[in-house]
Amino acid sequence: MAETFDKITMFGAAWCGDCRRSKALLDRLGVDYDYVDVEREVTGAERAEAISGRKNIPVIVFPDATHFVEPTDAELQSKLEEVGAA
Repeated sequence: MAETFDKITMFGAAWCGDCRRSKALLDRLGVDYDYVDVEREVTGAERAEAISGRKNIPVIVFPDATHFVEPTDAELQSKLEEVGAA
């Protein structure tokens, strides 16, 4: 059964440039989100891969059951506005 999310959740890692960029955008816009560090949480990388079908990060999941993998800032901001988070 697919995992569901009640709030925006980002799977990422400190060494990942795209993760740092997306996290900075979420923080700058004051978005309430959960952050899962795939290096520190034992099942974090497996969960992210199960959602996206890929090993790439960041994986950003939305409560409407959609997700992005490595979104641009413009894509992420547009989706945040669409779901009323920004």
